[in-house]
Amino acid sequence: MQRVDSSGLNRLRGWLLMAVALIVWAGSPARAQPLTIEIIGGGANQIPITVLPLAGEERFAQRLSQIISADLQRSGLFRLGSPGSVRPFPAEPVDINYRYWKNEGAETLVIGSVIEKGDGRAEVRFRMMDVAKQSQIFGFSYLVSTQQLRLTAHRIADAIYEKLTGDAGVFATKICYVTKSDARFELQVSDADGYNADFILAHKEPIISPQWSPDGSRIAYVSFERRKPIVFIHNLADGTRSVLANYEGSNSAPAWAPDGKRLAVVLTKDGTSNIYGINADGSGLVRLTNTPHIDTEPNFSPDGKYILFTSDRAGSPQIYRMRADGEGDAERMTYEGSYNVTPRHGPDGKSFIFIHRNEGRFNVALQDIGSRQMQILTSGGFDQSPTFAPNGKMVLYASEVKSRGILAAVSSDGRIKQRITAQSGDIREPAWGPLSNNRRKE
Repeated sequence: MQRVDSSGLNRLRGWLLMAVALIVWAGSPARAQPLTIEIIGGGANQIPITVLPLAGEERFAQRLSQIISADLQRSGLFRLGSPGSVRPFPAEPVDINYRYWKNEGAETLVIGSVIEKGDGRAEVRFRMMDVAKQSQIFGFSYLVSTQQLRLTAHRIADAIYEKLTGDAGVFATKICYVTKSDARFELQVSDADGYNADFILAHKEPIISPQWSPDGSRIAYVSFERRKPIVFIHNLADGTRSVLANYEGSNSAPAWAPDGKRLAVVLTKDGTSNIYGINADGSGLVRLTNTPHIDTEPNFSPDGKYILFTSDRAGSPQIYRMRADGEGDAERMTYEGSYNVTPRHGPDGKSFIFIHRNEGRFNVALQDIGSRQMQILTSGGFDQSPTFAPNGKMVLYASEVKSRGILAAVSSDGRIKQRITAQSGDIREPAWGPLSNNRRKE
């Protein structure tokens, strides 16, 4: 029988107690209300664009042009132009007075219409026009249910973003996070802009470490509802959930492999904190690390070949990389500072984000895997739980303002910053979902 390293277990208990303490917040009741996103920094060389009200959109509760404009503005990459004084707004290219819009300084116009079909559906048409060339850049139409109008606006914003930047848009994606109010923890899912929030789990005991499956259909998380950390998987389609790992001791830090068939988890069932591989149905448990130290917070590379993780095997928490099958020696990745934790690969696999202790502050940092160069992206005092947007251009993370838990976002170059708050209560533990499987390719 393996000898239990009491000093290692004491360190692990300290880490776990700290993790639980981070989510035991004070606050007033929060019931899945929309998040408020405040832009507190913008990018240089913003792309000018003017989004005009779509003809017929006033008949619906969702004003698509407002949602599209808000998405583009929130990215920090666009400068939104005034809708001008000409009425009615053009809905088709033949309606555009190009001389007027050129005099207004407009370079790109977004026009369109929303036509109610009378069967609970609506046809949404949109075009993006080049004012100088007096020509269409691109355009298409959607036939959707009226309940999907907000999602359709996000998809239009994604299409515009991709056309003008060359990168995939993430406005139609989802995020999840944990809220705390009084004695109630909720695992919530919302649109990336904070709307359509709803909780999928609520309990008086803490919920931590939510992680999306690669296809966005499931969320793995850790719940303390049975007075110990257990890893569950929640199916978003039917609301069912299953236990992934409930071994003796602690079960924590789930991380999906890119194929969605396996996960890595952290277990103490053999006495020390080690990383294991496990099938998504709970079978096929395989030990991947075997040290007397704390090995935790695994994260797969996008190609599934490597796992980044946190370990104190060098005496302080640092980030290491190993083969996903556990073979061979682990490679230390961070050397700057005495505290580097919570690694997350970028979508391109060339860099990773993590939490770095910087002169007594805990900040989000980014490191290039090849050059090992590190850049600190945030300046808060207590930043945690970083998660990449699926296009790699933004990082969502948890932070604090006046002892209140909030979410925040920063661009991967550190220039664009956002602050995301709930109307009441505290929010933590964010995870950004994947790109939609039915994202339209332009």
